Amino acid sequence: MNTFFQYEINDSADGLTVGAYLHGQGYSENLLKKLKKAEAGLTVNNQRVFTNYTLSSGDILCTNIIEETASETIVPTPMDIPIVYEDRDILIINKPSGLAIHPSPGNYTNTLANAMAAYFQTKNEPFVYRCINRLDRDTTGLLILARHALSACILSERIRSRSITRTYLGIADGLLPESGVIDQPIARAAGSIIEREINEETGEPARTHYQRLAYRDGCSLAMIRLETGRTHQIRVHMKSIGHPLLGDFIYHPDCRRISRQALHSFALDFLHPITGRPMHFDVPMPPDMASLFPAEDPRRYNWQG
Repeated sequence: MNTFFQYEINDSADGLTVGAYLHGQGYSENLLKKLKKAEAGLTVNNQRVFTNYTLSSGDILCTNIIEETASETIVPTPMDIPIVYEDRDILIINKPSGLAIHPSPGNYTNTLANAMAAYFQTKNEPFVYRCINRLDRDTTGLLILARHALSACILSERIRSRSITRTYLGIADGLLPESGVIDQPIARAAGSIIEREINEETGEPARTHYQRLAYRDGCSLAMIRLETGRTHQIRVHMKSIGHPLLGDFIYHPDCRRISRQALHSFALDFLHPITGRPMHFDVPMPPDMASLFPAEDPRRYNWQG
């Protein structure tokens, strides 16, 4: 699959090199190296150039991102995965519970990557799997997939710079305070490759905001936002304040009311990687969580965290 981009050079970019200009548009060094190697990867006024070419006002710079090789190690497995939004640059997925993001030892076929490989196989398009944000296997909700290398560069940098707002819904044990911020470093627990813990000495900085939306039958529905994205961050942080998520088999293995951690990626807010247009997506809680708070519609709340 070829993805073309065209840029008309204005006075503010006059005198910049192709490399400097494209860096400013979000191209990574690795992507620029690939474009340099491709015969028609970089052109100015229909002539092939390299990244050290100096641009002039009025030039037409074109890039051609060529992806002919799919992610060959990912086995296509047809699944019914809800697609919330799709254009030539991004996909927004509503992931169900019980589905891992990436293949792993012992699970090579039942993952979101396998489902997306099958989806693009039906479209007869080369498929390179680029999942931008991560969710644990049993966490439901919204995920962003980049459809080409430039979208992946831009969105990955926005994750690093914390300019993609990720809003979650969680159901915690007990009565949460009305709102709060949890600022505790997280590290891998000694002797475990999965479990995480609060560790002031070896942990990486982690910051979570929460707001209680409702309280019912001994548990709280909370809206949660992340400043950082550590593994199991919400799960570890909620446990650390004495209000672990219901059904969390690692941090609160009480599955009487729900059979998985009660955590849902509810909303995403970000600028489109190519057009710059503000994008907002939200999806309702899945039935297992909604059944615990049947009267609540989180979309009617304004974030106060």
